[in-house]
Amino acid sequence: MHPFLNTAFQAARKAGSVMSKAVDRLDRINVEEKQRFDYVTDIDRQSESIIIEAIQTRYPDHAILAEESGEHSGSEYTWIIDPLDGTSNFIHGFPHFAISIGIEKEGIIEHGLVYDPLRDELFHASRGRGAFLNDRRIRVSAIKALDNAFLGTGINRRDEQAMQHYLAMLTEFYQHASSIRRAGSASLDLSYVAAGRLDGFFELGLKPWDVAAGSLLVQEAGGAISNMQGGHDYLFTEEIVAAPIKLLKAMLQIIHPIRQA
Repeated sequence: MHPFLNTAFQAARKAGSVMSKAVDRLDRINVEEKQRFDYVTDIDRQSESIIIEAIQTRYPDHAILAEESGEHSGSEYTWIIDPLDGTSNFIHGFPHFAISIGIEKEGIIEHGLVYDPLRDELFHASRGRGAFLNDRRIRVSAIKALDNAFLGTGINRRDEQAMQHYLAMLTEFYQHASSIRRAGSASLDLSYVAAGRLDGFFELGLKPWDVAAGSLLVQEAGGAISNMQGGHDYLFTEEIVAAPIKLLKAMLQIIHPIRQA
């Protein structure tokens, strides 16, 4: 494992331990609503603080982009952090949330890590070196057609126009795909695509910290990533499609006309 990922994993494991303990005493957690349907807890902030401290101790010149504290200036490398992806799941005791850390250089994600503390599952990848679940190499599924596809998705309730597009997509996919799941953690959904647990994934309204690490995992596992226009600029466009290459093309044939409407 690359030294950057070792640092990320040590920090994620420490933050994950805090989450695992807190999920058993949710009545003591402070929950705030940042905006409608968007929550933050003191555990999000504590996790982020643990991760940032670890990075700044080892790599004080690196930049940081974190969900709760924003940008910390630096040079060359940027660590893109979601300290608790799936906060709504977490505050309800729904056991599906993760820590996501992507490491970007000159606009390209070079390393990525998604850690599920409850299952102790570490998804990680470095560009050109493959994707792994703990110590096991992972690959995207071999599914090529939508009628056999088991898809993941996410719902953005904060943008009315995007919601209308999303509902139209969902209607079309329900007519063509085998099944669809909405689990509530984009980083884990992308990790599951990389591991073949989901055949594909699509979502609107995402931020860079939601997709930075997971997008590299999918690519290194043999899959493809795009925005909903089929372009490669997905990190900051707030939309993503991920799947094996042939399935991605089939998904875009449904998504693109709706998104253009």
